[in-house]
Amino acid sequence: MTNKEEVVYHVPVMLQPCLDGLNIHPDGIYVDVTFGGGGHSREIFKHLSPKGQLIVFDQDPDAAKNAWEAPNFHFIASNFSFLKNHLRMLKIDKVDGILADLGVSSHQFDAGNRGFSIRSNDPLDMRMNQSGDFSAFNVVNEYEEEELIKILRKYGELTSPGKIAGTICRARQKAPIQTTGELMEALAPIAPKFKDHKFFAQVFQALRIEVNNEMDVLEKFLLQCPEVLKNDGRLVVMSYHSLEDRLVKNFMKRGHLDGSIEKDFYGNVLKPLTEITRKPITPTEAEIEKNSRARSAKLRIAVKNHE
Repeated sequence: MTNKEEVVYHVPVMLQPCLDGLNIHPDGIYVDVTFGGGGHSREIFKHLSPKGQLIVFDQDPDAAKNAWEAPNFHFIASNFSFLKNHLRMLKIDKVDGILADLGVSSHQFDAGNRGFSIRSNDPLDMRMNQSGDFSAFNVVNEYEEEELIKILRKYGELTSPGKIAGTICRARQKAPIQTTGELMEALAPIAPKFKDHKFFAQVFQALRIEVNNEMDVLEKFLLQCPEVLKNDGRLVVMSYHSLEDRLVKNFMKRGHLDGSIEKDFYGNVLKPLTEITRKPITPTEAEIEKNSRARSAKLRIAVKNHE
C-alpha cells in the first residue's frame, strides 16, 4: 500500500503526541484498538524490535485491506469491547500500551454508501461493522418518537430533540426516509439559520452512536484497560466529542466512568490509572490547517498504577 493511499484513507491525528504518550519500548507489546488506515500503527511498528508485538483491532472490513504480514503483527477483525478475550486467545496476559483513536475515520466519512457524511446523499447506513443488519435506516424509520427524543438529546446533545423527533416521525409517515439527503431535506425547515451544518452534524452523531452502540463499547473497553495493562503501562485515548471525552476523563482522573470517587481508609483516591497530563492535548494550528478533522480532537494519556 502506498503512502498516498494511506493519506487518502485516514490522516493520523496528533501522531507524535500519541507515540510520545505510549512511551514505546522496542521489545514491548502494544495494542491499537482503532487500526483504520494504519497510520498510527505503522509508526508504532517502526519503533518495535522483532521481539516486540503489535496487535490491532478494527471491525470495518475496509480496514483489513491496510494490514500487513509480519510474525509480530496481529490484525483482529473485531470490536475493541472484546479486547481482553482476544488478547487471551493470543496468549497475551499484559501489554505495555494501548492506543484508541475514537470516532469515524476520514475514509468512512468519504466512502460512498456509508452514510456518515452530511455532504453527500447516501443510504441511511452508518454501520462501522458492515456485517451487522441494524442501521441508521432502522433508527430513523422504526424508533418510537420518545426513543428518538432520548438519543437526540443524549448522543447529539441537541437543544430541541422533541421538535426534531416529531419532524422525522411526520416525514416518515408519507414514505420511509431512505437516504441522508432525504433526512436532511425533512429537517431543513427546522435547522437553525447559519448553524445548520453543526445541527445536522449533531443529528448524524446521535444516529451513528446509537447504530454502533459506541458509548457502551467505549465503557466496556475502558474498564478492561487496567486489567490488561502492565504496571507503568500507558493508555492513550483520542476523542472527538464531549460525550467520549467525559467518559475518558472521568475514568483516568477518578477511576469511575460516572466521575464518582472511591477512597481508602486514609483518604487516598483508589483508581487504577494516573493521568500524565492534567489537561487534554490538542492539535496545533498547523495540523488543523493541514487536516481540518483534527480540530475537535482531545488526547488524554494515563499510566497504570502499581498493583
